[in-house]
Formats: sequence, C-alpha cells, structure tokens
Amino acid sequence: MEPITLQEILTATGGTLLGGSQDLSTAITAVDTDSRAMAGGSLFVPLVGERFDGHAYIESALTAAAGTLTQRPLERYAPDRFYVLVEDTMQALGDLARYYRHKFQIKVVGITGSVGKTTCKDMAASVLSARFRVLKTDGNFNNNIGVPKTLFRLDSSHEIAVIEMGMNHPGEIDYLTNIVNPDVAVITNIGDAHIENLGSRENTLKAKSEIFNGMNGKGVAVLNGDDPLLSTLSGKLEQQILWYGWDSRCDFGYADLDEGFDDHVVMDVRSPQGQWRQAIPGLGSHMIYPALAAVAVGSWFGMTTEEIHRGILNFVPTKMRMDRVSLPGGVTVLNDTYNANPQSMRSAVEVLSKTSGSYKVAVLGDMLELGELGPALHESVGRFVGQCGIDCLLAVGDLAEYIYNGAMAAGIAECYTRPNKEEAKVVLEHILRPGCTILCKASRGMRLEELVDYIETLAASKFCET
Repeated sequence: MEPITLQEILTATGGTLLGGSQDLSTAITAVDTDSRAMAGGSLFVPLVGERFDGHAYIESALTAAAGTLTQRPLERYAPDRFYVLVEDTMQALGDLARYYRHKFQIKVVGITGSVGKTTCKDMAASVLSARFRVLKTDGNFNNNIGVPKTLFRLDSSHEIAVIEMGMNHPGEIDYLTNIVNPDVAVITNIGDAHIENLGSRENTLKAKSEIFNGMNGKGVAVLNGDDPLLSTLSGKLEQQILWYGWDSRCDFGYADLDEGFDDHVVMDVRSPQGQWRQAIPGLGSHMIYPALAAVAVGSWFGMTTEEIHRGILNFVPTKMRMDRVSLPGGVTVLNDTYNANPQSMRSAVEVLSKTSGSYKVAVLGDMLELGELGPALHESVGRFVGQCGIDCLLAVGDLAEYIYNGAMAAGIAECYTRPNKEEAKVVLEHILRPGCTILCKASRGMRLEELVDYIETLAASKFCET
C-alpha cells in the first residue's frame, strides 16, 4: 500500500477526529481489521458483528498501529495516536478502499457468478499478466472485507486489477461494485449457489447483475452466452456485451475439445482475432469457460493472440481447485475441496468419470446454503454420480445422505454414507487400493481437505516400500 494521510482518511470516510494526535499529515501504509496484524504505520478498523466487537481490541492494536477508526467515543486517547469517529466502521472500510482505488489510473476487471469465479479470476489475471502488471484477489477474498483488503494492495506499478466479488444476499454486489468501479464486468453463470438466501435463479440473476451498477463509465460486460438466464440480458444493458461459449452467436467460442490428457484439456479458440489451438492447464470440459472469458478480456485490452495463448498456458489455479495429487501405489487424488454447489459438483464428477483410474471413487460432502431445495439437489447429484460410471461413492455429512440415496436409485455398484469425517476414514481404509482415483469435494464448511490429508497418509502407510 502506498501512503495516505490522516486528512485523506477523514475526507474518504467523512469521519471526525477525536482526542489524541491531531497531525493531519500523519501517514498510514497499511489498513487491517485484525488487531494482531498491526505494525507501525497501520490503521486499525474495528468491525462489529453479531458475536464480536473489534472495539475491544483498539488499545492492544494501538501498541503498534498509528491510529484507529471507531464507531463511538472512547474513555481515553493516547496523545501519539489518532482516532477517527465514523458512523459504521464496515462502511468506512469500503469508503476508504474506494477512495484509495481512485488514487490510481488503473483499469479494473470485476468478476462474479455462481460457479467458477475464482478460476475465472485466476485465468483472466494470468492472461493479462502476459502484457500488464496485474493485481488480483488472493484466494477468494471476495466479500466486503476481502475486496477492500485487495484494493489496499494496489500501488503505482499496477496497470490492471482483477477483483473477484462474491455474495450471499441481494445488495452485496451493488455495495462491492460501487467500491471497485470496474471497467470490465464478467459474470460466469447463474446457478443454485446461495439459493437459500436468494430464493430462485431469477433472483440470483438480479443480484449478480448489480455488478453493472458501479461500472466506471459504460465499460464492457463479458457474459457466458451458454447460460440461459444471462442470455436474457441481450439488448438490456447500457454496456457493450462480449459473449463467450459454445453457441455459434458468441463472439468467443471453441471447437474440437480434447480431454484425453492427465493434466490439461485442448481446444480450438474462435475469436474475432482469428482461431488457434489452445492447451488449458486444468481438468474438465468446464475449463473452456474461464479460458474463453479470459480470451475475451484480453482481447478487449488489445492483447495479441500470442500473448493470450501464453497467458492461458501460465494459468495456475487456486489451491484445492481440482488439484491432482499423485500418491504411492498409483493412487491419484483430485482435491476439489475448496467449495461446492450442484453445478460444480456435477462438473467434478464428470472429470472423475473421464480419468484413467482403474477404480474411481467419489468422496462427496454436504453442499451448504441450498435451503429447502437442499435434499432434492443433493439427490440429483447422487443420480448423476450413478449415471457416470463411477465405481464407488462415499457420501459424508447429513445432507450427503441424499446423494447416497440418489446414487443407489441410479444403480451405482458400491455406495457408502457416513455422518462425519471420522467415520468416513474407516471406509477409506477399506476401499483404498492401488491404481484408484479419488475425487474429494464438498462445501467449504465441511473442510473435506482433512480427508485428502488422511488419504495421503493412508497411501503412504499401505503402499510405500519399507
């Protein structure tokens, strides 16, 4: 972060200076909400939630930090620290991030969607990095805390920022896009993620479309033309739309997809700039979508086909996103445990079905935030597993029992359901065998990567030579 002054903090937040230091030229070089992360020159932002109040940590934060925001006057003030009173510290965090973002003459790509936005973010950043100095969201720091933290990492060397924006409720994307003010808005798709809070896919479309509200000028929208709900936006936006997908009407398309590789897929890319053969580091036909979105973004920024081609080849996914782990005994684990929803779960199972493993196992856990539709959506995933030629299913969790039911109804050969990871480990001891391929996937809250770690330990003990 480049320095900003106390005067700028007051201007950005509309705050009031309380007791303590009154030196408006005091500079800060870091902003954080964690009192344990403070260093000299830091600004502490104490957030308030249902179960916590960061104001309790102001005093400890200020042993190192230069100053703090606060929602209420304090009993005492250190003379060498500053205190800025604001109405709401969360809102002030966003206001300050927006102010800081506009200190730089920089283009911003905003990315949202129900499925695949982190992969799309990583792919777009990889492509753009073939020509530009790019800042991107770390992991999925995509909420009203993570987005400001990402923007505070900007400096004058950056030319483009690629910012992921997530949401659980209506209004959240609207809030974030008015902080980010993107020049390019990418929506990956409209699915069932967070449908418990949104009620329907149509409401999800409305919520995701809030990304256009805060666009910097007219800009450009990059949309998945194969998504039936996104397709309804045609002719309804002020922004130019670049469509990508299989549909022949899309500006950016593909042909001749080849999935016959262990660690990548290959396709022909069709774009207004021409056509070329492109390898994509990643497994599954769903990888065509983040790749095509990145091609569209790179093209809009004037990149050459050679630069775009090279950028895609340099793509590295975020950890636990279909990581392929090779273990003793010829065991392969597909670690896709970062998150899950019905669409991404089916895509992952399809990837498993196309692997060369002699014995294919799907270890699938609960998909969260699906509300009343949860049982039916879990059962539909189970039926899909049963139809894909998977040898064995291990369903882990309470809702995962419905995956088990669906798979049994579809006639899967071997099927288990267990309520928790500890009981699932016993099953894994029984089913692990040489040459098997095991997919592990569930919502983030299940932390199914613990089973990946267990499989690694188990394979080492079973198949390593002593």
